[in-house]
Amino acid sequence: MRFKHLSELNTICTDENKTLGALMIEEQVKETGTPEAEVVQQMADYYEVMKQAVHKGMTEDTTSRSGLTGGDGQRVRDYLQNNESCSGDASTLAMAYALGVSEVNASMGRIVATPTAGSAGIIPGVFLSAQERFGWSDEHMVNGLFCAGAIGYVIANNSFISGAEGGCQAEVGSAIGMAAGAMVELRGGKPEQVVHAVGIALKNTLGLICDPVAGLVEIPCIVRNGLGAVTALAAADMALAGVRSAIPSDEVIGVMLEVGSAMPSRHRETAQGGLAQTPTGRKITENLAKPKKAKRETKEEPKE
Repeated sequence: MRFKHLSELNTICTDENKTLGALMIEEQVKETGTPEAEVVQQMADYYEVMKQAVHKGMTEDTTSRSGLTGGDGQRVRDYLQNNESCSGDASTLAMAYALGVSEVNASMGRIVATPTAGSAGIIPGVFLSAQERFGWSDEHMVNGLFCAGAIGYVIANNSFISGAEGGCQAEVGSAIGMAAGAMVELRGGKPEQVVHAVGIALKNTLGLICDPVAGLVEIPCIVRNGLGAVTALAAADMALAGVRSAIPSDEVIGVMLEVGSAMPSRHRETAQGGLAQTPTGRKITENLAKPKKAKRETKEEPKE
C-alpha cells in the first residue's frame, strides 16, 4: 500500500484528485494481482450479505441462543414508524438496522465483519439507511465500502481493531470511524473532511471497554452497535459542516493504541470486569451456566 497513515491518504487523494475508495481499489489490485473487476465484485458480494443481514434483522426472529437478546432492531423500526423519534428519522433508522444486523450475528446468522463481528452492525446500519434515503446505487455504496476499508486498514496497522487487544474502542470505535469517514465520501466530501470525520468519531469512543456479559457478543455489544451508527452519522455531519479534528486523526489513532495498551485485561473481552461483573451481569452468567434439565422420557409399562 502507498499509505500507512490517514494524512498520507489525504495527500495522495488530494494530489491525484481521487476518492479514498478509488485509491483503495487501485492499491488492492496491485497488492493482490487480482483484476479490478474481481476486486470490486468481491466487495459487491460483501455488500449483498450486508443487505441480506439487514433484511433478516428486520423481518425474522433474531432471538439469540442464550435467549438474552433479539428483536430490538424491529422494536426501534416499529417505534419509528409510529412515533416522532427523538434523534430524527435518519439516525433512528440507521440505529434500527445496526441493532438488527448485530442481532443476526448474535443469533448465528451470516454477517460481514466490519471490522469485527462484534461491530458488524454499524456500517450496514449507516450504509443501508443512507442508500434508501438518498437513492444511491449499489455501485456507489461499494465504492464507499472501499473507503471504509482504507480507513480500517490504517487503524488496524497503527492501533487495534480487536476488543481482546484494545477494548471496545478498537471494535465499535473503529467501525464508527470507518462508517463516518465513508459517509462523508459518499456525500461528496473532500478527502480532508473524510479524515477529520474519522478523528472526530474516534475521539468519542476513546477508553470504551469491552465487557461482554457472560462472554457473549450480546450485552452490551448490540446496543453499542445501534448507538455507534448514530455517532457515525453525527461525526460525518460535523466534518461535512467544516468541523475539524483539532488533534490530527493519526494522533487520535495513536492515543487509541496508548489507551488500549494500558487497559486492564478485565476490560478487554475477558468478561472479568465492567458490566459483566455487575450483580445482574454475574446473575445472568450464573443462570446461563446452569445445566438445562433434560426432559425425562416417560414410558408406559406394558400391560399384561
